[in-house]
Order: sequence, then structure tokens, then C-alpha cells
Amino acid sequence: MYDLIIIGAGTAGISAYKEAVKYTQNILVINDGPWDTTCARVGCMPSKILISSANRLYDSKHIDQVGIATESSFNASHVMSHVQALRDRFTTATIKDVQSWPKQHKLSGKARFINSNTVDVNGKHYQAKSFILAVGSTPIVNQEWKNILKDRFITSDEIFELKKLPSSLAVIGSGVIAIELAQAFSRLGVKTAIFARSKRIGILSSPNLQQQAQQLLSKELAIYFETLPSKVSINDQGVELNFRYDKKEEIGNFDYLLNATGRTSLLDSLNLDKIDPQFCDVKRLPIHPQTKQLANLPIFIAGDAHTDTPLQHEAAHEGRKLVHNCLDYPQVKTVKNLTPLGIVFCSPEMAIVGQSYKQLQDKNIEFITGYASYEKQGRALVLGKNTGGAEVYIDKKTRKLLGAELFIYSAEHLAHLLCWMIGTGITLDEILEQPYYHPTLEEGLRSAFKHTSRQLNGL
Repeated sequence: MYDLIIIGAGTAGISAYKEAVKYTQNILVINDGPWDTTCARVGCMPSKILISSANRLYDSKHIDQVGIATESSFNASHVMSHVQALRDRFTTATIKDVQSWPKQHKLSGKARFINSNTVDVNGKHYQAKSFILAVGSTPIVNQEWKNILKDRFITSDEIFELKKLPSSLAVIGSGVIAIELAQAFSRLGVKTAIFARSKRIGILSSPNLQQQAQQLLSKELAIYFETLPSKVSINDQGVELNFRYDKKEEIGNFDYLLNATGRTSLLDSLNLDKIDPQFCDVKRLPIHPQTKQLANLPIFIAGDAHTDTPLQHEAAHEGRKLVHNCLDYPQVKTVKNLTPLGIVFCSPEMAIVGQSYKQLQDKNIEFITGYASYEKQGRALVLGKNTGGAEVYIDKKTRKLLGAELFIYSAEHLAHLLCWMIGTGITLDEILEQPYYHPTLEEGLRSAFKHTSRQLNGL
């Protein structure tokens, strides 16, 4: 019997193994499929390579914003090969690391539970005192559309395998994956249209910033809000979509349909109902939100197999921490203790740090919103990136920073700054005592904090 079996060798599983092997060699990692991570292979890394190329091209075409005239021509025909080459570099590094593990610690195959301490893999049974389930997730697929469109229907798992940029792309969804990829392909010269079930775009919950995002991104992208195709079909050109927009029946033709409506857990592949018949519905599993423990069993779920924060750094953190819940069982500690941090790499970037506007509203917490527009912010003007704005949320009683939402250039960097502020429990008065170099984008955050200060002090 093993001390610990880890099922899944993605970010969470690899992180768990590296922590567990410090304390025991009686360990087994079971993995079905590639021994690399979703992030490196089909997630955050290839998408950011694509986005980087797209943004460099876009900035080159709009260089007049910083007083430079150019008549240069651009060729984006090598973009996909560049994405794949750099993506392969990242996955190769991960696989090389895994290959250095002892052979007796690795097993390829699909794991299925027989009971609470036994799994079947390739017809053999393996037992453990505890388990970490890090099986990850897979893109949601509209099977009816897939059957009709066949290889013209793609998800984020297939899009980075395209040999060349398509001439046109229909994107279903308006969340993180949808908006990042749609804008990147559009900036690379691909005719792109987004079909969104709702009016919401990205992650922003602030009504003010959400409205700004809808208006600004709609100027650059063809976004059909509250509109989904009523019919999909194949024709000589590729994909044909029928949809109704603005009270008119329309038809759109595209090379591919990218389904980017989210991901779904792979926990249902583990036959958890063999442990308990009540576990047949993976969407209703009794998983503790803070300890990630399944019921009262020595079974813990890591990463995006079951989470409301499907993020690489969260998965790695959970993988490490859950090892100790397994090895110290029945002593169980919370693992969901990082300050929330979410970023969307569209342009301008979106970010939510700490508690969002909606979360604070739903909890009836008394807070003050400080706002700063970046349309006239000095450094943003200099960079030609003067769009969007930032909101910060200050507790009315304690004057502590509770959260923030950003829709600005370089939000990825300012979000980290705010995240670390929240982690220290710093107050508004202490924040305003910190240095803000001139001219920087950080000065915009100071403007937002000053806005809250004026409200709190009744000025």
C-alpha cells in the first residue's frame, strides 16, 4: 500500500509530487495522457505567445500614437509555427523534469476507483492511505455542433495545432479564453466574430468597468452580445452560421468555429460512485471549499478538477499544501489561503484582486469605491495606452484595502502590487504614505486611493 497516490500529472499533480517526495518514497503518480501541463501545452503559455505576437503587430500598425510615421508591411504567416516552437520548448522542459523521476513512481493509464483506498489501472489494483485527485479539466464541447462541423469545430485544445492562421474565425463565448484568443487572432488579421450568450465580457464585475470593456472592445472586435447561432452547417467555404441579431436574420461564413465556453472537470472519469453512490454527480460532490477534502475521506482534490479559481498558481499551491493533509491525516488544514488574483491578457488587460465589486456587494460589506480614469493619466498618455480605468475598494470601518478591479494597460503588474498590499492588511492611510514615482502607471492607483480618502473624510 502506498502512502500517497496522485492521480494526474498536470500543474497540481507535479507540484504535489515534488512536495511529497521530500517526505516519502512510497508514492505513485498515475497519469492518463501527456505528462505535461494544460498551462504549457494548450493554456496560458501558447495563448500568451500568440497574444504577444498579435500585440506587437497591432502596436506596429498604430505606432502613429507615439508620433512615428511608418509605411512598413507585415507578414504574419509564421506566427503559428512560432507559437508551436516556443510552446514545445515549455512542454519539453516539463516532460524532461518528469522523466527524471524514478520509474517506480510513475504509471501511465486511466485510474478508476474500486473503493475508497483502491484504484484500478490497466487491469491492476493499487492501494493507498490517501489520494490527491489532480485530473484537471477539458474544454466544454457542443457535441451536436461537433458532429456537424467535424474538424472545423475546435476548442483551445486544437487551435494551437493549426498550421497557419485561418482567414476567419467564429468564437463562441465571451469569457477569459474567448476574449483573449478572439482579440489576438483579430489583431493578426483574422476576420473574427464573437457570439456571446450574455452582455458580460471577461471577468469584470464592476458595472462601470464592465460597461467600459464592452464599449471599448466592441470598437475593435465584432461582438454579438446576447446572440448564439441558431444553426450551424458546413459549406464549400467552411462553417456557416445562422443567427438573429438586432431583429435581423443573418448568415456568417468562417473557416473555423472556436468553442470557448469554459471547461469541465474530469473527475467523472474516476468512477467516484464506487466509493459512495452519492458521488455519482461530480457537480454536487461534498468537497470542502477550504481544505479540498472529499467528504470525511483521505481524498483531496487539487487544481481545476474542482475549483472556482482555475489558475496555475492556485493549482501549484494546492498541490503542495494537500500533500501535508494527506500525510498528516486526519489532521487537515485549509489550503485555499492565497489572496485572490485573476488576470485577463486582453488589451487593455483586465484584473480582479482580492474581493470583487460583486462579492463585496453580495456580502453586504460597507466599502468605498475609489476610481481613476486612465484616459488622461500621464504615463498612459506617454505610452499611447490611455484607455480604461481602475477601481479600489476600501473597508469603510477598518480603512483596509479589500479588493480592486482593473481595466488598464499593464494591469498584470499593478494587480500583483495590489495583491501584495491586501496580503499585508495595509490601510488606506498607509498606502498613501508609500512612494509613487513620477511618471508611472502606479500614480493612477494613487489617484484612485485619493478618491476613496476624499469620500471617507467627507471632502
